[in-house]
Amino acid sequence: MVRNREMLWQLLLSIILVILGAAAGYSYQTNATLLVVLLGMLLTVLHLLFSWRRYKAIRKLSYDLRVIRAGNYSLDIRDNREGELSILKSEIYKMTLTLSEQAELLKKDKKYLADALSDISHQLKTPLTSMLVMTDLLGNPQLTEDKRREFLRSIRAQLDRIEWLVTSLLKLSKIDAGTIPFKKERHRIVELVDKATAPLLIPMELKEQKLNIQGDAEAAFTGDLNWTAEALINLLKNGVEHTAPGGEIAIRYSENPLYSEIHIADNGGGIDPEDLPHIFERFYKGKSAAPDSVGIGLAMARTILVNQQAELTVKSEQGKGTAFTVRFYKQIGQ
Repeated sequence: MVRNREMLWQLLLSIILVILGAAAGYSYQTNATLLVVLLGMLLTVLHLLFSWRRYKAIRKLSYDLRVIRAGNYSLDIRDNREGELSILKSEIYKMTLTLSEQAELLKKDKKYLADALSDISHQLKTPLTSMLVMTDLLGNPQLTEDKRREFLRSIRAQLDRIEWLVTSLLKLSKIDAGTIPFKKERHRIVELVDKATAPLLIPMELKEQKLNIQGDAEAAFTGDLNWTAEALINLLKNGVEHTAPGGEIAIRYSENPLYSEIHIADNGGGIDPEDLPHIFERFYKGKSAAPDSVGIGLAMARTILVNQQAELTVKSEQGKGTAFTVRFYKQIGQ
């Protein structure tokens, strides 16, 4: 406490006032001098005592802050007494909770990043290894022309897969970073469905799958047409991949005063109950996933829709098929 200049000045000022008071009292009466000196000393001692207690509390608070800075966010420094120091402790405690939450989020982000990099490297390692092997084989002068064309087709397919993976990851990273402004425009759902089904018509025709679309021609939703179409493409693609040749993909859409709804169902093999809670997780591959699946399509669909305040749910029964439901809830004034 004595290291503080303000305390030294206060002590010096108290002594000067006691001396001046004693000198003034001596000019009137000798006994008054003694009384002034005793009273001045008592007040000085009391002032020093209270100051010592305050500085002790501040010193304790300073130590607690060093502990918090070292990473111990569980320290509770609150007290229920009144006063500026108690208010300061409460504010520091609130700041500690905020720092604790941020540290936990950073820890989760680091783990997520490490897991994502591991998954990405795993997804890229397999096609790259395959292409390296086929490239070495292409250098064999004794390789037949048919095999050479087969290897080139395979390399092209692997390159397309890598390109799709990298493009999808870039899109997801932009969405996660909040750098993509999703438009809030009103569009007819029939326009959205046409845009989403167009890229899949040929794969469905090759598998002789039937596409059944029903809905109110005037039904509409509020959102980003292009990004929502991409989300639906991934949902439809999942149905096409898991539905046997000759199966059916059904799309139903409608609008009511509360929400606009799009229902996508297939009569494929369905999803295993153990896989169902995880199908929207990135890089998750269920038991029925295709060998070349990377487990990112459904995760991207959900990310796109959630960032537009839409709801995506799924119901599935093995042997009977899977149904996805997308709902765009209406805001006040829409």
